[in-house]
Amino acid sequence: MTTTPTRTTAQGWLRAADAHLEDLLQVLEAQTDHGDYPHAARVEQQVLMYDAGALQAAGSDPERRPAVQAEITRALSAGPGIVVVDNAFEAAVVDRVSAAFQRMIEEQRAAGTAVGDHFAKPGANDRVWNALEKLAVTDADAFVDYYANDVVALVATAWLGPGYQVTSQVNVVNPGGEGQTVHRDYHLGFQSPEVSAQYPGHVHALAPALTLQGAVAHCDMPVESGPTLYLPHSQKYDLGYLAYWLQEFQDHFVGHHVQLPLHKGDAVFFNPALFHAAGSNHSADIRRMANLLQISSAFGRAMETVDRERVAAAVYPVLLSRKAAGWDERALANVIAASAEGYAFPTNLDRDPPIGGMAPPSQATLVARALAAGASPQQLAERLAAQSAAKLSH
Repeated sequence: MTTTPTRTTAQGWLRAADAHLEDLLQVLEAQTDHGDYPHAARVEQQVLMYDAGALQAAGSDPERRPAVQAEITRALSAGPGIVVVDNAFEAAVVDRVSAAFQRMIEEQRAAGTAVGDHFAKPGANDRVWNALEKLAVTDADAFVDYYANDVVALVATAWLGPGYQVTSQVNVVNPGGEGQTVHRDYHLGFQSPEVSAQYPGHVHALAPALTLQGAVAHCDMPVESGPTLYLPHSQKYDLGYLAYWLQEFQDHFVGHHVQLPLHKGDAVFFNPALFHAAGSNHSADIRRMANLLQISSAFGRAMETVDRERVAAAVYPVLLSRKAAGWDERALANVIAASAEGYAFPTNLDRDPPIGGMAPPSQATLVARALAAGASPQQLAERLAAQSAAKLSH
């Protein structure tokens, strides 16, 4: 992946103060050359457009599949960072799954549990978290027909290799629904700039390889309905996780993004570090429905199974006593980091929603807050148990 020279402190950490728009502009001078991507049908607004039939034909040939996947990987890393596959899903299959998603939305509304997304309130957008599991248990036939799709498998294995995990969130932007602000995606993209800055530069470079972002259009999406806005090639800017929060970068995105209309069944796949944002729905009657695919690397896991709730509860009385004895806060924090789960995900975002940010509090955050407040071991145990219960998928 080509980037601008990394600006780091002596210790190898990136700093928001070193994010300069002119550096991003230098990265964005790159042009998407159709000749470098022989399996693509065309280039539109710097975005590579593939035909599903031709892509599947090439990908099903054992002799050609490695070259096809290498091309997709190059497109997502050193290229524009985004590919669109026309007609990736059969319309009839999409319609069946859309009907199941709509039933889920109506059930949420009837139960008073309708949710919005990270950027919009309920009503403006409709969101179905963990749509993958909910679809499987409510309409297994539709699930099988939908996820038998070889385009998804072709692109996912090209970027992540085998053993990947698929998750899915349905997002419906209703007429008049507001768009999003520019951002990058999970993992680091879901952290505040202060938290992202705590990760060394090589983690910023590694993070995009852990996830593939995708979206399947469940209806026709003309530009007025607000299909996602993109800034091709922006994934190559090494300070991007810190920069996209800054006003000058947001302003540049507003003035220079691209926006491609989609048809029902089209699929978009992009590097999670690509600057992007859902658009505003200016239509009068289009309920813009997309199934957002977040596909994760098999390697994003620890080697051993650890009951961290049990560990955190066991050591907490000792932490209380050490704090009372005047232990240094850093030493206490080190113990929390070793014992409690420091990452908020995966979770059930229906019951454990992000409030005031992109991520809910982690288990380690609960322990640290309890310790700071002098909560009793019983109080912490109750909070940890409630959080664990909230994270269950059903």
